[in-house]
Amino acid sequence: MNDNLVPDVTVVVGAYEAMPYLVRCLESVEAQTLGSDRIEIVAVDDGSTDGTGEYLEEFAARSKVSTRVIRQANSGGPSGPRNTGLGLARGRYVFFLDADDYFGEEALERMVAMADRAGTDVVLGKMEGVNRTVARSMFARTQERVDVCTSRVIFALSAQKLYRRELLVRLGLRFDEDLVTGEDALFTMEAYLSGNGVSVIADYVCYYLVRRDDGNHATARGSYPARFEALQALMTLIAKLVPPGDKRDLLMVRPFTIGLLQQFGPGLLRRPENEQRHKMELAIPMMAAYWTSGVAGHIKVGERLILTCVAMGRLDLLKDVLEFIHAKTAPEVVHQGRAARPYLAYPHFRDQQAGIPDEAYAVTVPDWSGSLRVMPPKSRPSLARRAVRKVRRHIRSLRTEGNPRRGSRTLNDR
Repeated sequence: MNDNLVPDVTVVVGAYEAMPYLVRCLESVEAQTLGSDRIEIVAVDDGSTDGTGEYLEEFAARSKVSTRVIRQANSGGPSGPRNTGLGLARGRYVFFLDADDYFGEEALERMVAMADRAGTDVVLGKMEGVNRTVARSMFARTQERVDVCTSRVIFALSAQKLYRRELLVRLGLRFDEDLVTGEDALFTMEAYLSGNGVSVIADYVCYYLVRRDDGNHATARGSYPARFEALQALMTLIAKLVPPGDKRDLLMVRPFTIGLLQQFGPGLLRRPENEQRHKMELAIPMMAAYWTSGVAGHIKVGERLILTCVAMGRLDLLKDVLEFIHAKTAPEVVHQGRAARPYLAYPHFRDQQAGIPDEAYAVTVPDWSGSLRVMPPKSRPSLARRAVRKVRRHIRSLRTEGNPRRGSRTLNDR
């Protein structure tokens, strides 16, 4: 490769104890139809002891793809080696390839062509799982440019995408090495929101995401406090980059559902009481700051009810809801008003002592009662707005009772 030429793509491979998966990973880079003269590899061995570093050096000595190998002490996570690789990248684009995974042969050619044609700064190529499942909703069709807020790409925040390096340099964007987990979501979301658009390739499998046989995979990292910390960071980033309104609410659906909600599933019932309460304590600040009627209005009743109980700090009510869901009980559909507005009668529906407003049970997006599809009326936002306002008033009253001199509002009523 002519070192005076700028490669189209720098493939950053962060590797730790990656054998034998690393072999297929690097072979997939060599097999790219884009051509070896248009690619460079920056491979970072993060303190491996299984021969990963030696294999990287052997590969670099014989491969037609220009390869630079860096060997460093173990950093404890993927952010360190990715940042090291990014700092050395020269390509017009950068792709972060995990050492366990591999490319489809036409992946880089298709993604570079898409970015050049559309002028976008991020390209999401279709993924397929190997011994695991992957999200598919964002790959319904190929699109040169998507609306980040309304499309499903916000549910694909892993690092494995093509990024225009000029964007990363302009933003000074790096992976947060202080986060034990969720660092890729933070990086990708900022690139989504600060760049010149996102493209999706859905008609070709660009990336194969592999579940290792030994179970040693990065997604398993982090205890629950670390996951709450990552969710807080993601919500804070969204709030920083997007002003209050429907766009922010749509983006916030992601950390509330693919994140916070996962901490309060039926599995919580099997956890110790002190852990249950600790999770509630960790969630309350996020609920107070970012749980709005707009967010609630984009979430199904069962999920919204769980988050409402969390916002209220009512572990007792939450347990009742989780037991109901765990039993796979179909909630009764209740219609009310001239428009026959549908509600799903989960636990504590119209229970005055519980204090959960009826509107929290209102169907605001297409939902289910067992096998019955339940559709919302056109007045979806106003129902959720009333529910969240009532919950907020409840939270404020609890805070005021705890501190009589503290009467100021802590939440933005909308």
